[in-house]
Amino acid sequence: MATPTEQDAALGERLAARTLELIDVASESRQEAALHQHVLELLHAGGLEVDDEGDTCLWAQPPRGVGRPLVLLAGHLDTVPAQGNRPGSRDATTVHGLGASDMKSALAVMAELALTPPDQRALDFAVLFFGREELPGDESALAPLLLRAAERFAEVELVVMMEPTVNALQAGCLGNVNARWSFSGRSGHSARPWLADNAIERAAAGVMHLAGAEPVERVCQGLVFREVASVTRIGGGIAHNVIPDHVACGLNFRFAPGRTIPEARARLAELTGGHGELEILSAAASAPVALDRPLVRALRAAGELEVEPKQAWTPVAEFAERGLPAVNFGPGDPAFAHRRDEQVGVQALVRCFRVLERFLVAG
Repeated sequence: MATPTEQDAALGERLAARTLELIDVASESRQEAALHQHVLELLHAGGLEVDDEGDTCLWAQPPRGVGRPLVLLAGHLDTVPAQGNRPGSRDATTVHGLGASDMKSALAVMAELALTPPDQRALDFAVLFFGREELPGDESALAPLLLRAAERFAEVELVVMMEPTVNALQAGCLGNVNARWSFSGRSGHSARPWLADNAIERAAAGVMHLAGAEPVERVCQGLVFREVASVTRIGGGIAHNVIPDHVACGLNFRFAPGRTIPEARARLAELTGGHGELEILSAAASAPVALDRPLVRALRAAGELEVEPKQAWTPVAEFAERGLPAVNFGPGDPAFAHRRDEQVGVQALVRCFRVLERFLVAG
């Protein structure tokens, strides 16, 4: 009989191979069809009943027991655009490539758990795969699914959204507001700037005002979330010899659980200090911290998990809006998400699988 160390080595090999396999199936946002089909065929071949819910969404569930609570493991199929990092590669300790951290590694863990569920379980589980998570919230494939298939989620008692957390339990998530911040002036010849009103200078004053605002810490159930506003894009000007009369900036505001979207919009207007004109383009709600749920406490105990705030937006907010408690837990490292050198450790894959396995067994 194989020792626990040998078993983990074999599991690590299987998970690393599966992660690399999934990395090599291209699935940038809006182009998830090939990976959707790949995962569908993979789970079917393993004897699972898989429901294609349409619009990139797949639901699969090992056979259920009687009276066991249902946990949903959820992951998104899409990645950000490639940066010369596909196909992937691997060595003895690490898998490299597009989506290795966010979140092909989590999809690999989900698939392997679904294909080899523990024999004895206190909890039942299902796996949900969906697309377009890396796009603005109004393009999400998950939100429409939660509406059109509400009965599918009625028995779910906890959602584990398998975003990159380095195997920490990250609770809640920040809300997200995207805005256009515009500055108007008067165009003119660059040789006679005193006859013009330079919109770039107006924008610079606004940006520097915003840069002086310190992050605001808000505490939710003992976790510290930081509210921050950032200029993420800027554009203006038409020629080297023309002073521009218009500059537009992209502005992003992340807000803590407990603040509503109208409150977030008002706070962003306050942060811009009357500079320029603000147009809200999109807004996504934050998610509450769900640490008081019995199943969340059981998940923490299964791996003696560190608990952290989720200093980002994730689909836990979409689940929470539908009354489904959700937390973030996955093998990827957020520090490598969306990077050219994206990667995940094989030991992180094994640990994630083992924690979820113990959670499902012990309940």
